[in-house]
Amino acid sequence: MSATQKTMEPAVQTPPPPGAPKYKRSMKNFLINRRFQLRWISAIVVLTALALNLIGIIAIDTTEPGFARKQAMFLPLGLLVAAIAASPDYRRLRRWVPALCVLVLFLLLFVLIPFIPTWLVRPYNGARRWINLGITDLQPSELAKVVWVLALAAWFRLRWNVRSLQGFLLPFVVTAIPMGLILLEPDLGTALVFVPTLLALLLVAGARISHLSILALVGILAISAVLFTPVRGYLKDHQQDRIEALIAQIEGDDRYRDDIGYQGDRAMTLVGAGGLTGVGREHAATLLRFNHLPEEHNDMIFAVVACRWGLLGSIVVWSLFLLMASAGFLVAALARDLFGRLLATGLVTLLISQMVINTGMTIGLLPITGMTLPFVSAGGSSLLTAWLMIGLVLNVGLRRPRRMERWEVAGAN
Repeated sequence: MSATQKTMEPAVQTPPPPGAPKYKRSMKNFLINRRFQLRWISAIVVLTALALNLIGIIAIDTTEPGFARKQAMFLPLGLLVAAIAASPDYRRLRRWVPALCVLVLFLLLFVLIPFIPTWLVRPYNGARRWINLGITDLQPSELAKVVWVLALAAWFRLRWNVRSLQGFLLPFVVTAIPMGLILLEPDLGTALVFVPTLLALLLVAGARISHLSILALVGILAISAVLFTPVRGYLKDHQQDRIEALIAQIEGDDRYRDDIGYQGDRAMTLVGAGGLTGVGREHAATLLRFNHLPEEHNDMIFAVVACRWGLLGSIVVWSLFLLMASAGFLVAALARDLFGRLLATGLVTLLISQMVINTGMTIGLLPITGMTLPFVSAGGSSLLTAWLMIGLVLNVGLRRPRRMERWEVAGAN
């Protein structure tokens, strides 16, 4: 037999001798199992988002069929955005972070320029948040949330010392830049989601629990000061009005129900009308028409869900978000590097924080803010951004697990 024929023959795998270590075989099985776990966990994230999107289209159709058809048209585009975001290795995004930050800061400043024509930057209820793109409006603050998470994940990946007081406080200074620009629009709801997301990122990055506890205490005191003391010199008049309306609603005072508390009162009425199992489509449409709930297809879509499907429908929506969060945090826990872990944690926290604020204001537990319910509320910009987040989380989950990068083990870049 020639030497060429010998090299072409498959190698015979001899079984290991008795008592040989099984480390390699067990490690191989662990990696295969871990890869399988990440894939089905990532699939749960996508399926829950899809279910919420379909529920949203049906709920919007109850009150605004035209917006429902538009939302249904954006669903395939959102899936395409998620597929594109999930395709390249997420670690390659790190090189684009500086350019994306510059782009987002430019867009946030652009909507605030007073002499920009109204056909390009559309003011709505006194807020300048949207750029007219023809087929839809671009909301720069939605894109800013994603880029901000990417930037902090890339920064903390370099083992920034968040355990020192200076290292702990500096990310808040950096976060204050996009938050401040968004508050100037004004958009208090979007600005609020930065805070819990930053805390989650700091926790994953290794910040001290004592620092986080002190910060949480300061936050509680600040919120108490806003709720129970007059702060009209620091908040917009309509923002303070909403806080006063919430306090009056909690106390059972109905003097604001036809004024500054009208939207909250109508939302609570519709939520209560749904009862346990809801009133059905036709009856819900009638109630919505006669109650004149503002922004029922957008910020107040959860009131439509509660009215049409009742408490059980609301629990289904909350459960889907909870399942999405659980799967997303598992993706973060099983991520192969710190950047992926931070990226998945930040994006999932953004989505869940937004859900808590939106549903909380609808059922009368939080002040009314311009906050959409991810995947459920009408809005092309909001929907595409939510699917972009899902695509990035899926990206982290689909990558092949392996050991940490050498610099992470060594503690240097």
